[in-house]
Amino acid sequence: MPRQILVPIDGSRKSTEGLEHTLSMYSQEKITVLHVMQPFEPETAEEGQPEYDEMDEWYETHHAEAERILDEAHELASEYETDISTVINIGEPWRMIVSYVEENDVEHVIMGSHGRKEDSPLPLGSVAETVMRRAPVLVSIVR
Repeated sequence: MPRQILVPIDGSRKSTEGLEHTLSMYSQEKITVLHVMQPFEPETAEEGQPEYDEMDEWYETHHAEAERILDEAHELASEYETDISTVINIGEPWRMIVSYVEENDVEHVIMGSHGRKEDSPLPLGSVAETVMRRAPVLVSIVR
């Protein structure tokens, strides 16, 4: 029976490299690609919650971007002749990744070392580091 592997992606180069690695090494496994829409950027959260109309606009904009990212994941998977499933969640990325692992019998998480803030001098981004510490399964980081 194939193992279930979770690959969180955010559209960054490093997250795409994590998916490419997964597709090249684990094409016979069940691969789920997860994109997490983060509802509030830190600076927005400090200013207060947006109005209802702003939430609708936020959702429409970010959901369209999430679908674009997952469409690209499907295109990449087709290059490897591999089927993937995709999921969009809303919340704090590391929490949604760990929750998905716990609720879906995921056996392995493979993710890029950094997300959108790739220019960090640190060896791991904050999401990758937190998932690595909190996930109850093997987490592989692609650098």
